Amino acid sequence: MSKLPVNMKINGQSVSHEVEPRLLLVHYIRETVGLTGTHVGCDTSQCGACTIMMNGQAVKSCTLFTVQATGADIMTIEGLAKDGELHPIQQGFWEKHGLQCGFCTPGMIMAAVQLLERYPKPSEDTIRHQLEGNLCRCTGYHNIVKAIEWAADKMAAAK
Repeated sequence: MSKLPVNMKINGQSVSHEVEPRLLLVHYIRETVGLTGTHVGCDTSQCGACTIMMNGQAVKSCTLFTVQATGADIMTIEGLAKDGELHPIQQGFWEKHGLQCGFCTPGMIMAAVQLLERYPKPSEDTIRHQLEGNLCRCTGYHNIVKAIEWAADKMAAAK
């Protein structure tokens, strides 16, 4: 199978490779670029463990071919912290114990980034509704919701 050139920015860094047309973006990010924070969970786009930000939108990277991301600006969980400081959402998951096994955490956090951009002061119901595409098998979501509420308060106070 012939390979196709791709180029994009991931966490502010330009990357270019030649890839097979069928390579999923999640595998490109993990295996070619080496950023393993984006998880492969279900391979069917049901769980959300592979959620990233692409051009400002939360997307499940297992649903896209790498060639579809050519020219895109992508942020993974590794790109969220700045200057050694956790993003407020990451800090909220730490402070409010929003994880148990941690497998869903990167996808939950990346989905929460978009959630708080759209709804800076979300209600509990809004948070639960906006996270419907991300599954957690361990926590029951209670502390995940609390972590996002904590982050929303911190982000509002910083404005």
